[in-house]
Amino acid sequence: MELVRQRWMRGAAKSEPEFLALFSPNQAVPKDHPLRVIKPIVDEILGNLSPLFDDMYAAEGRPSIPPERLLKAQLLIALYSVRSRNLFAEQLNYNLLFRWFLDMDLTEPGFDDSTFSKNQERLLRHAVANLFFHEVVEHARLQKYVSDDHFTVDGTLIEAWASLKSFKSKTQQDGPKDPHDPGNPTVDFHGEKRSNQTHQSSTDPEARLSKKSRGKEAKLCFGAHVLMENRHGLCVDFRVESATEVTETKASLQMLAEQKEVFAVEPHSVGADKGYHNKEFVQGCRAAGIIPHVAQQKNRKVAGLDGRTTATPEYATSQKVRKRVEEIFGWMKTVGGFRKSRVLGIHRTQMEGYWVAAAYNLVRLGRLVAGPPRRVRPT
Repeated sequence: MELVRQRWMRGAAKSEPEFLALFSPNQAVPKDHPLRVIKPIVDEILGNLSPLFDDMYAAEGRPSIPPERLLKAQLLIALYSVRSRNLFAEQLNYNLLFRWFLDMDLTEPGFDDSTFSKNQERLLRHAVANLFFHEVVEHARLQKYVSDDHFTVDGTLIEAWASLKSFKSKTQQDGPKDPHDPGNPTVDFHGEKRSNQTHQSSTDPEARLSKKSRGKEAKLCFGAHVLMENRHGLCVDFRVESATEVTETKASLQMLAEQKEVFAVEPHSVGADKGYHNKEFVQGCRAAGIIPHVAQQKNRKVAGLDGRTTATPEYATSQKVRKRVEEIFGWMKTVGGFRKSRVLGIHRTQMEGYWVAAAYNLVRLGRLVAGPPRRVRPT
């Protein structure tokens, strides 16, 4: 009797669980879940892109997976740090939250990871990732969350999907492969001088050997550049360029110019770190009518940036706010899994970057829409 009582107190598993139940994925998602704020925004933006999806897919043939579902899957991969599309396809079979976000019921079969690769060329051809990212920014602008006056620029490096073993001389012929380990042969680079002028990656020819600062090891990378608005720290533009052929200064001036030419935005000031304290960037901003709030390097004087700019309260505020751009890079590299590209080439990496940057903006928008957390009175 005492043994039966102990088992009742600790709880016992059902030997015959229920085999039939009326249940929907919507019931499994808490009412205050952050995705409940993000999902209506994503659905509205995808609705605006519906005419483009009609042009992308033929009216005949076998029905395909809805493009809206594939694009929302890309966002989930970034939002939940899913390390691969193959793993996402596996989790979709049992993750009720993912099924709810993708508007799938419990009986609907999932899709294979090869579906992403089959649709990648179609998405590239129609620049869907670019359009979706800028639709998210435009949605935030209509909600008055985006500043059209004050911005910040910064750059970082994204590792390419290529190893240093693939960085070979452009004139060197491939030697005989190791029969004992053909997939991962032993390579000795000791004493060999390697540079982007004489060597190239056989895996990803667009990757370049580069490093962010002195004392760091050089890796095969792409350059990533962000334009952030200063009101709420949203990413309004994101570029992936060659790590050596397009400098941070050049990419930033291009992004600022596009704000004027394409989006009819007139930037008033732009903040930046010491890497932008050079003649090209400062005078490029002055020529465009933008005040450069650039951190100064010691013992360097650049025409167009002096005490008339650096002594103002606006400069001090811009220098304080510009540090938030590191939050964008930090989120994209850690949560978004964009520290290293999962695809080859600049254009495909750019597409992946747009999805991760859009996911970051959606997280920020979800918090802004939900408002500050409620304060609980101490008891």
